[in-house]
Parts: sequence; C-alpha cells; structure tokens
Amino acid sequence: MDLLPSSAETPLIARKQGFRSLKLVKVSMDEALPEEPVGVHYGVLDNGLSYYVRSNPKPRMRAALALAVRVGSVLEEEEERGVAHIVEHLAFSATKKYTNHDIVKFLESIGAEFGACQNAMTSSDETIYELLVPVDKPDLLSQAISVLAEFSSEVRVSADDLEKERGAVLEEYRWGRNASGRMQDAHWALMFKDSKYAVRLPIGLEKVIRTVTHDTVKQFYRKWYHLHNMAVIAVGILLIHSCKIPVGEMKIVKDYRDSLVEAMFHCALNQRFFKISRRQDPPYFSCSAGADALVRPVKAYIMTSSCREKGTIEALDSMLMEVARVRLHGFSEREISTVRALMMSDIESAYLERDQMQSTSLRDEYLQHFLHKEPVVGIDYEAQLQKTILPYISAPEVSKFAANFRTSCSCVIKIVEPHACASIEDLRATVLKINSLEEQRSIPPWDEDHVPEEIVITKPNPGNTIESPYLVAIHADLGSMVFCGNSVRVLFSGFAYGGLSELSESEYISCSLGSTIAGEIGVFGYKPSVLMDMLAGKRAEVGTKVGSYMRTFSGDCSPSDLETALQLVYQLFTTDVIPGEQEVKIVMQMAEEAILAQERDPYTAFANRPIWIDDLRKVDPFKACQYFNNCFKDPSTFSIVIVGNIHQEVALPLILQYLGGIPKPSGPILHFNRDDLRGLPFTFPATIIREVVRSPMVEAQCSVQLAFPVELKNNSMMEEIHYVGFLSKLLETKIMQTLRFKHGQIYSVGVSVFLGGNKPSRTEDVRGDAQDEGRIKVRDSLTPLTVQLALQRILPFPCRKQYTVVILMPYLSRLKLLKSFFKLRSNGFSLDAKIMVGAAGALVLAWSLWRYSRTNSRS
Repeated sequence: MDLLPSSAETPLIARKQGFRSLKLVKVSMDEALPEEPVGVHYGVLDNGLSYYVRSNPKPRMRAALALAVRVGSVLEEEEERGVAHIVEHLAFSATKKYTNHDIVKFLESIGAEFGACQNAMTSSDETIYELLVPVDKPDLLSQAISVLAEFSSEVRVSADDLEKERGAVLEEYRWGRNASGRMQDAHWALMFKDSKYAVRLPIGLEKVIRTVTHDTVKQFYRKWYHLHNMAVIAVGILLIHSCKIPVGEMKIVKDYRDSLVEAMFHCALNQRFFKISRRQDPPYFSCSAGADALVRPVKAYIMTSSCREKGTIEALDSMLMEVARVRLHGFSEREISTVRALMMSDIESAYLERDQMQSTSLRDEYLQHFLHKEPVVGIDYEAQLQKTILPYISAPEVSKFAANFRTSCSCVIKIVEPHACASIEDLRATVLKINSLEEQRSIPPWDEDHVPEEIVITKPNPGNTIESPYLVAIHADLGSMVFCGNSVRVLFSGFAYGGLSELSESEYISCSLGSTIAGEIGVFGYKPSVLMDMLAGKRAEVGTKVGSYMRTFSGDCSPSDLETALQLVYQLFTTDVIPGEQEVKIVMQMAEEAILAQERDPYTAFANRPIWIDDLRKVDPFKACQYFNNCFKDPSTFSIVIVGNIHQEVALPLILQYLGGIPKPSGPILHFNRDDLRGLPFTFPATIIREVVRSPMVEAQCSVQLAFPVELKNNSMMEEIHYVGFLSKLLETKIMQTLRFKHGQIYSVGVSVFLGGNKPSRTEDVRGDAQDEGRIKVRDSLTPLTVQLALQRILPFPCRKQYTVVILMPYLSRLKLLKSFFKLRSNGFSLDAKIMVGAAGALVLAWSLWRYSRTNSRS
C-alpha cells in the first residue's frame, strides 16, 4: 500500500538539507530495499572475497579497516573447542610474511592500538579483525591491508607459536571465570539447550587450550578460512582506486517498517518501566526491554531488571504484569506520540550530523551487511523513510507487539541472586498468577501522570549586557561569561571553583551523595519521570557534577531547542531540592545493594577507601540536598561557555532572559578563589611498600599493581606531561613484549598516569602516580621479589625511585574445595557445585549477558 497520496516524483536520495525541510518519499510496503549497500564501493572479486570501500573524513587522516570471516566456534568439533579463538590469537603472532609478533610491532610503530578487546573478536558465528591506521604516508595503508591479507590465508601455525600463545589464551580464559562469567556460561547453555551453540562457547575448554596440537589448529584454519567466507572493509581518508584488494534479513520497506514498530514498542515499554522504578516502594531499581540476535539463527526478546536482594519474584511479577497490561489495554496515543517524537529527534540528529560520522561506525555497518545481511540504505534515504513512516504507525499497532513477550513463547526466566531465595515453584506461581489475571481481564489500565506544558511557568526578567567585538559578557550582577561560535549543534558548560575538598570529614559522606539523592528527586523542579515526557522530541540535555575542586553543569542541544536547554539551567539554579521520605528510601536501597555487591567482589581489596554499610547509615539526606542546592545557587560564581550553531540576534535574548534572569542570592554562597582552594590530603609513601592481599575466590585469579610517584615541575609542566605519557606507553609496550609475547604469562596490561588529585593552580607543581596493572597466571612463584626483578628487566633504565607493589593472591575457598571434591566423586555432584557457584553472583548488568555471543572473546 502507498503511505502518501500520489504526487510528483521524489528522488530516492535527498539532497543535503535540513531535516525539517526533507521531503517525504512515496513508497510501497512491498518495495524492495536496496540489496547492495548505498554510498560505498562494494563488490566481489573473482576469488570470492567481498569488499567495501568508502572515503570518509572522520577521524582525520585515519583509515578503519576490517577483515570479516564467517567462521566461529559453532564450527568446532569436540576436540577443537576453543580453536577458532586460538587462530585469532595466532594471527597476530606470526604469518608467512610477518614473524615474531612483527604485526604487533608494526601497529605500535604507527601509533595504532593493540591490546585486549581492541583488534579482534571471535564469536559463535564469526571472527572479525579490525585495524585503525594512519594514512599520512602512502605505504602505511598498503602495509595494513597486506596484514589483513596475511590473516586471510597465511597465518603460521607452528608448535612454537602455539606454545607461546597458550599462556595468554589461558589468562583470558581465567578472566571469564568470575561469578559473572560462570553465570553467563550456565545461562548460555540453558538458552541453547540441545543445540551445538550450547556447548561451543568461543573461549573453549581449558583442557583444549592446554593440550591441543598445532596440527589440529592448522587443520581448522585450512578447513574454514576461505576467501568466499570473508570480506574486507576499508573506510577513511583514502583514494578509492588505491584500495582495490589484491587477489532475519530486511528485504522490503515493510520489513523496515516492522523494525520501527518493534523499536517503538521497546521504547514505550521502557518508558513505563522507568516510571515504575521511580514510584513509591518500587519493585526494581531499573528495568529494560529490548531484542538481540544472540546467534545467527536466533533472535531473542529480552526483559531484564535489577532489584534489592530477595526481591526477584516481585520484580518478575511487575515485569510480566506490565506486558500483560499492554496486551489487554495497549499503549495510549500520548505514549506513542511521545515515543514518535523521541525517534524523530534521534533520526534528525543522525541526519544533521551525517557528515560527522566516524569511519569505525561506517565500517561496523558494512560488517553487519556482510555477516548478517542488514541493509545499508544510507542515512539520507533512511531519514526520509522514518519521516514518512513514523506518523502512520498507530498505538494499537505498536501494542500488538506485546504478544511476543508471552511466557508461552519459548520463554526462559533467569534469576541471579547472591543467596538463593526464589524457587522454581515461586516462578511457576508468578507466571500462572499473571496468566490468570490476564485471562480474567483483571489488570487495570495504565495510570498516566500529568505532564506540564511549560518548563518555566513564570518567565524571568532579562539581565543586562556589556558587548565587545569578539565576546559577549553577560553581567546582570552575575559574573557569567558567554562565548559564541559555530558548529552543527550547541554545546555549553558552566563551572565554579569549590567542591568536595572544602568539606570536613564528618560532612563528606552525606554531601558526596547529594547529587545522587537530588537526581532521584529532580534537580530541575520536576520528577525525572515527568521531565522525560516534557522533553520528548526535544534535543536538549543538561547534567551536573560536583568534583573535588569544581562544580559544573554542562549539556548540548539543537539550535532550535536552545531555549529549552537554557530553561533547564534556569530551573537548576532556582529549584530547591527537598528530600522526600520515599525518594531517600529508594536511593539508600540502591546504594546499600551496590555496597553489598562490592563487598562480595574480591577486587574491592584494591579500593583505597570504599564506602561501607556503616558509612551509609551516617548519611543525612537533608544535609546532602542542602549542599547540592548551595552548589548551584549563586550564579555569580560561575563562568559559562556556549559554543555552537547559534545566531547572536536569536541567542542573546534567550541568554539574557534565562541566564541573566537567574536571581542572585542576598549573600555569597560557596565563593572560592582558585588559589585558596583546599587540596586533597595525599602524599606518596617515603619508602617502598609491598602488600600481598589474599582473597577467597572460586576460580584462581591474580592481579598485580605497581605505582610510581610522578612530579611535574610547574615551569616545565606542559613539556613533561608529554614525557610522562610517552613513558607510560613505553612501559606498557615493554611489559607486553616481555611477559606476554616472550613468556606467555599475561593476557593484557595497562599503564596509566593519574594527576587528578591536584587542585587547580598556576604556580604549584603537579603530583600524581603512574600505575601499571596486569593479570598474571603465575601463583606460587609470584612474590614482591619476582615482581621487582621482572620490573628491572622491562625498564630501559635502573629503577632508583620508590614504588608500591600490591599483589592480589587467590586462595581456594571452601566452596572451591567442595567443588573439586565433588568433581572427583561424580558428575552429578559436579553439576550441583556449579549451580552453587553460579548462585554466588552479585548484581550484574544484564545486557552484557545477552550480548555475550558477540563480546565474550577478544584478543
């Protein structure tokens, strides 16, 4: 069917213009979407290799390259479990042309990143190699493409190569053996029970990693790595002719429309979930719905929530109740109108910033086209389609999608608790209860909140201005300054000196939670759930932060929504946040659950000063909110910068009214001079400190951290800060070369510099520390002495300065010993032990579990 009455022919691809003047398209639901990706040079070479080449200016002088291989762990035989991932590791070790990690050295020599989760990924269905390389020298691009060519058919698999890489792969395997990883494994096996996916996790089996032969690995590589299974993607600043590579699909417009209906359903349902989470005594702290393609043949509709301990059944009840309510009564026209405005705003932003798209994002689009046949129609046509289709999608049509969330539709219910509270009988009773209520139509309709029309009810009186040729300074007794520039959108930020460092020890705990408590209540004069609806369709956002030395607010908006953004700033300064009993209760519950989860995490031992439950009980919510109110009360202490695509004659009256109209308090509030700020009380130890922290773990893991003092002299700081950065990168490279590539003892390492403890100053020296952290497989031989010797081997000079060594060592907990005993006795006991171990997980971000197939195994 046609969506619009017949009219003059509209071109398929719109000219570059503003979104609001973008013409609609005359389109039929049966019209085919472009099979080949739009806006990219695409084809298939004679040898079967597919290629995608596109010129793109962002980031400057960089090319984003990828080799996509339709080969994953699901193709492995039993004795090969983990081999697909091992091949990915070996690709960076040696090929026919590059030996002894020469590829890694090449990447580091041109400033490209190498490390964990940066260059390659193995999932159940595919393996992807990615490079982001500079192209300021012509030979760099050709050399980078030659690296991808080596990956495709020339990876060397020798016994020596495999032995050197086993340690790194084993260490990566250990990374996933924490509570979250064990729970993910159990969940994955349940989701794909009786299929090969259930027993083909990409990381594989420890036994295979330790014992697989190089002949087995080589056989897998030769069997599956064929050019017709591969595609090369090149996006960036490049000449098209120089990039010739040497020797549930959406097909029609209706499919695209259906995807919009699905997206609107998830958005509308998530809006309800958010509002429920902000109600009195809510059943969960957060909840969301969505969809994901777990593996190539399976798409899942997902609802996840996080709740207080022993509250899982209540959370499940609320989630199932809400989708049943939608099936019975549907979404209201106002709810769908809000969602439509949000989606229209999103596509408008994408369209207006289409020339700012990063090469890596375009590369990822083409990867999905090759691997999953996702259409790439181009942002111009996609914007036209959405602008044409969205107004014609009705509330009843969106509501019908709730049928996909019936518990009878191959539903899997998973509960993760630190201590088992819910039983199978509890789950069954909850499901039957909701089904019965739905059958009896006993679930009432959704009760909508009142949404005010205006953010600022009474408009303030404008302030005064003092103008100069290049700068507009708005005083109005405020002391604020505004700078106007030009861009695609409008960015703004305001800051004032004075923060948490000025507080006494007794005030700190309460006041540090001020932003959190105030955020739950609403810092702009409205509850967050109400403000969400008020801002639907508007591209305006404002956030706040209270740091050690500064208080800041910042945000961005479209030029047409500048007034809305400035109104939010006005409301921030004129609203007194008053804590209500219910809001405080919610925040405290969330904080308590987070602290309990932290206490269950062995790596909390690395935290210098974590907050404990006893600290939380000392929090005074009234003092916390009063402190937050004072932080954003006196505009005369703030300097404000606005940059963006704004015209002075339009912006200045709005700035005068909403910034210049902020009333100045009768007396100064939190007035501080930069040079008089109180510094944080920290000093580096005068002597060497070595600490070994032992923590009970189910699976043995180890982490080592070393910290060195850093002092930058004020008169040479700008130069020395670059030297410290170079030294950090040098240390990281040397440690990686020695402990991973030479000895195979670690998976990854990171070296970083922290200078954030210093107060702002133009005269004082800057002090901080440089830290390197890695996870090492050596347990019994790892001591402060061996760490010190290893450090001397990797440093390019003798270490004469003091440093701190912290080693987190595991020991076998009672649960681990029981598990080992049960494994020896019988398989049945082993399964019980694994279930016990899985139940020991804390609060986990649920989305990561469902995206496991794509992100669980990276080099």
